[in-house]
Amino acid sequence: QVQVVESGGGLVETGGSLRLSCAASGETSSRATMGWFRQAPGKEREFVAASWRSLTTVADSVKGRFTISRDNTKNTVYLHMKSLKPEDTALYYCATSANALPTKSVEYTTWGQGTQVTVSS
Repeated sequence: QVQVVESGGGLVETGGSLRLSCAASGETSSRATMGWFRQAPGKEREFVAASWRSLTTVADSVKGRFTISRDNTKNTVYLHMKSLKPEDTALYYCATSANALPTKSVEYTTWGQGTQVTVSS
């Protein structure tokens, strides 16, 4: 059974940077998509970025500020965030999917508990 664990969240000032990590364990496959979503209080869960094989996709709302990378030797995916804004404050989730770069949360089957990112103004 696949499990994913996020880490790296925290409190950062506007304009700052953070790197989130998501480590997958269990019956993982380097061919699975690993993605990031976020959910702010009172809002729906929002797609952020995903990685599949050598391909990646990033949501328009964070493009140019967030990037995703992956280390298959460690079964780990990273979300690199820079120029953070208060509106980036959310609980960030990692998830896996057997599909290629889906952006809808329903296509992801394994979810972590999330890591909180708070950007102060």
